[in-house]
Amino acid sequence: MPCKLLFVCLGNICRSPSAENIMNHLIEQRGLSDRIICDSAGTSSYHIGSPPDRRMAAAASRRGITLKGRARQFEISDFESFDLILAMDRDNYADILSLDSRGQYRDKVRLMCDFASHHQEKEVPDPYYGGVDGFNQVIDLLIDACQGLLEYAIQNYPS
Repeated sequence: MPCKLLFVCLGNICRSPSAENIMNHLIEQRGLSDRIICDSAGTSSYHIGSPPDRRMAAAASRRGITLKGRARQFEISDFESFDLILAMDRDNYADILSLDSRGQYRDKVRLMCDFASHHQEKEVPDPYYGGVDGFNQVIDLLIDACQGLLEYAIQNYPS
């Protein structure tokens, strides 16, 4: 049974779809598409059905990664559907855990930056209101974190 990863940010148009698509890119490069499945969601309903932010897509494209998908909102059923739920920042983390009233899925929810090895940030900053540099920084941070997460998934979720 494949390992299922869910990346979560606020609106599901910048950080989480970037993480999802970067992770899929790394998974395909390693020939592991049958072992690891990715999706993304937002804690809010602001952008349901929207494609990834064009500025985020441009930053990813400069590194050879295409952003695909449409925004959706995190659902309670995601707790059971996914092995790991990766929050982009502490607010997202708290919002996700607030939906788990009995705390039974707490162990599945992690901060994305926990898996970064070259960056010191503890949270993935939201680049939405910033300039081009912010989007590039987020892509670089997510590439680092996704590489660490991929190694973690391979070791902890053998097929």
